[in-house]
Amino acid sequence: MPNSPDSNIATADALTLLLHNQHALGAAIEEITKWLSDNGVEGVADSAFVAMETLDTNAKAITDAIMQLRQL
Repeated sequence: MPNSPDSNIATADALTLLLHNQHALGAAIEEITKWLSDNGVEGVADSAFVAMETLDTNAKAITDAIMQLRQL
């Protein structure tokens, strides 16, 4: 895809949708983590918490990429 304003906008829009999906997945994992923790499945809850941390870290990188594309 050529480096043009239109392609940058399309890429940023696609990344924004992926970021929304990532936030939705994070919210779902958070609910599951709470349920697991409340029901005594701490080991699995800990693993789910690590997954949420990964989603948060990657969301920051995706947000930075979106902002950079929108500034071009």
